[in-house]
Amino acid sequence: GVFAKRRRVSTARRFKYLISCLAPPPRDLIAGPNRETNRESEAGIRRSRLQTFRPGAGLRNSTDGHLQVANPVHAGMIKRLLREPLLHFLLLGAVLFAAHGLLSRSGASEPGSIVVTQGQIESMARLFARARQRPPSNAELEELVRGHIREEVFYREGLSLGLDRDDPIIRRRVAQKLEFVTEAPDAVEPDDAQMQAYLDSHGELFAVEPRYSFRHIYLDPRRRQATLVIDAERILGELNGPGSSIDAAGLGDPSTLPLDFYSASASEIKNSLGNEFAKALARLAPGPWSGPVSSGSGMHLVQVRQRTEPRAPDLADVREAVKREWLLTRRAEAVEKSYRNLLQRYTVTVEPSRLARSTGDSGSKRQP
Repeated sequence: GVFAKRRRVSTARRFKYLISCLAPPPRDLIAGPNRETNRESEAGIRRSRLQTFRPGAGLRNSTDGHLQVANPVHAGMIKRLLREPLLHFLLLGAVLFAAHGLLSRSGASEPGSIVVTQGQIESMARLFARARQRPPSNAELEELVRGHIREEVFYREGLSLGLDRDDPIIRRRVAQKLEFVTEAPDAVEPDDAQMQAYLDSHGELFAVEPRYSFRHIYLDPRRRQATLVIDAERILGELNGPGSSIDAAGLGDPSTLPLDFYSASASEIKNSLGNEFAKALARLAPGPWSGPVSSGSGMHLVQVRQRTEPRAPDLADVREAVKREWLLTRRAEAVEKSYRNLLQRYTVTVEPSRLARSTGDSGSKRQP
């Protein structure tokens, strides 16, 4: 405490001394019996200062070749003044302030200016040509520029009014752009070993689907109604009878579906006839007619002619698909890593929801 007090007193004394050296002496401090004497004293002080700071007035050659100061009192005062740390601090602050002002004026753009660059005009023209399949005319290009200026004016005014705050669409869009920036666009291409390892660990994504070749007979429940099950059993008995040569094309009801499916994958069958039909088809044995099998449109009698079982593919067969999924996974990992790093800057407090069941927690701080 004592040393700090002494340090403050020393700094205050230096500051007073610096001000006294820079400022002119007050009139009331000049001794003299009257005003004329005061003026003479003040004039003498001014002449002394001018004599000290006049170029060449304070220095003269001596016989030994050295320079001597004509007024040693003022010369010592100037030396002490130049050694003052407070003067150095003030000069440095003034230089920094001036530099900041110059840089701010040079870097700031005019707040009321809108510049439509040649690159922006070319981008508008490309977007127009992509949408209309032709380049824009001069009038259309001028209209595009006017629309861009209108949008820019409204955008800037909206920002000045704070309309971008608390908008879920803007928040989501900005977050998506940041995710896009952190997606590791410079990711290297995977080699065969990396793709094979990815294929082995994610085989279900690239498994070759089972394929089916089959024929079916459609039975419309709206036309047959109560006789649907009886008709299905009758037709099924006729088709599977010994030495049966009945043409299946003449049986059943009209439908937009083809009579025969050739090497159709399980997903294709699911899209055409529904998930329930695709699951039932996987349980049918090739050869005889089976059914009835339900679908989204009615009932079917089905004859499976050929079935290819699912299998794990070779890398050569699914190379591009594996490469695409590997890159997507790598980018997702980069985004997640960036998110975790950014999350360390924040303390997340989740207040208890009124809609959730009460658990006795008044709030929690956690890292999601």
